[in-house]
Amino acid sequence: MIDISESVMQFLLALIVVGPLIGAVAALLPAPPGLKGNSPDQAVLRHGVTVTGVILIAAIVLALGFDHDEPSKMQATTDISWIPALDVRIHLGIDGISLPLLVLTALLTFLCALYSYFKMPSGPSPKAFVALILLLESGTLATFAVLDLLLFFLAFEMVLIPMYFLIARWGGEQRARAAWKFILFTLLGSVVMLLGLLLIGVKSGTFDMMALATDNGRGMTTSVQVIAVLAIGIGLAVKTPMWPLHSWLPDAHTAAPTVGSVLLAGVLLKMGTYGFVRILLPIAPDGMRTFAPYLAALAVIGIIYGSLACLNLAKQGANGDLKRLIAYSSVGHMGFVLLGIATMSPTGVNGALFANIAHGLITGLLFFLVGALKDRTGTSDLDALADQGGMALYGKAPRFGGLLAFGAVASLGLPGLAGFWGEMLALFGAFKPADELSRPAFLVFMAIGGLGTLLTAAYMLIVVRRVCMGPPVSHHRPSNEALRAMASHARREEAVAVADVRGYEFAAWTPLVALTVLAGLWPAALLGLTNPAVQKLLAGGLQ
Repeated sequence: MIDISESVMQFLLALIVVGPLIGAVAALLPAPPGLKGNSPDQAVLRHGVTVTGVILIAAIVLALGFDHDEPSKMQATTDISWIPALDVRIHLGIDGISLPLLVLTALLTFLCALYSYFKMPSGPSPKAFVALILLLESGTLATFAVLDLLLFFLAFEMVLIPMYFLIARWGGEQRARAAWKFILFTLLGSVVMLLGLLLIGVKSGTFDMMALATDNGRGMTTSVQVIAVLAIGIGLAVKTPMWPLHSWLPDAHTAAPTVGSVLLAGVLLKMGTYGFVRILLPIAPDGMRTFAPYLAALAVIGIIYGSLACLNLAKQGANGDLKRLIAYSSVGHMGFVLLGIATMSPTGVNGALFANIAHGLITGLLFFLVGALKDRTGTSDLDALADQGGMALYGKAPRFGGLLAFGAVASLGLPGLAGFWGEMLALFGAFKPADELSRPAFLVFMAIGGLGTLLTAAYMLIVVRRVCMGPPVSHHRPSNEALRAMASHARREEAVAVADVRGYEFAAWTPLVALTVLAGLWPAALLGLTNPAVQKLLAGGLQ
């Protein structure tokens, strides 16, 4: 770690939040101040890579300057009065809970900008595309950095418009329907969430999240907390997404361009679960205790539902779309995050935060891979891939097939990779939830969640077999008709070549692979940040 003054830390955090917004405006200018390229389109794409690269470097320096001896303390704080009449302040800060999400967002956005520079999705001018990506980054980073409830809401809503246009203008089939479904679900949830945030502010007399967390709900009655948790929880649950408020997600992922799916799964879903941890757990603990069993029940239903939906899509002849399958897998994985939060125990909440980061890395990698596979073959449908010779990637594109298999086994929670620790800790948290919660009920939830891990392994291994290994080999002597069919299939495979991993793809995907391995082998690097902050948060808030 390096010694950086508090004023420099404050500047870095302000730059991280505001920098992408300034870059988005600059991208729309007639001559964007990015690096010169062979064409205006190339120049603006380089501008996107440059801005996101600067933000990533600032986030890394901020992480290096972070005081790792006191991760529970809010650092790099800025507190400026903004709207005195409502006591709304521009209040920024980071601790061990928000720092990993901040770095993850900066990393994924940079990798998406880099990938888009070489593989721009078909659609309107790149100017708007780059501006939307940067606006999306600014809103997401602000969500993880602000410490005022109304500012949190503004940042939370800021990401909706750019994601809507990314889906509607640069998406694939059914993009208009998917974009409208996304915006309607999330906006309706946000309206309800705003009412809950206003209720907390009015009843407690402040919107400052640090002051509210320190008060730990003592300034609000239990009934007010219950209403606030219900209202805010609905808005957060839509963004997470929690079953049964998830139905917008598969359509959005299926229609979105590759980088849109990466950012949606990698960072936008984390905004919902982060709100549960940062707002509801410390500010309305009595209300959370009331709803915790119901939240856990819906979480495990989501785990089983998502896994069964993936199993159905993975079956031969089911017209399963790989992007849709990974979207449904996110419903299951985020179910483990919600289960960990619902335990209201340090073990469970730490597991939820770890699973958040792991899901962002692994699912981001999977969406990159499936998007590249669709670019190569023209489809992401499992059956169509077989018809076009897209099967048996191990033989056609061994490095590509190996990466897809790696992403699959990481997603199913193989020990030694990042996906294992978060889900295991969430289940351990359910084994021993907070004292005020019913342990028998959570033991049932733990057992159901454990079944979900087995179902996840089943559908991911089916995907690996079908896409990477090809059809099963028969040990019986084939008939003449079968021999002719096999010869025809071999000719189709020769006709449809699948390119292996390209240089820019290697650059965009390697960091995700490396961090997935690093987090799996050295979980203490992340848990050492989150655990002290979680302990303080559950004990009575921030200081």
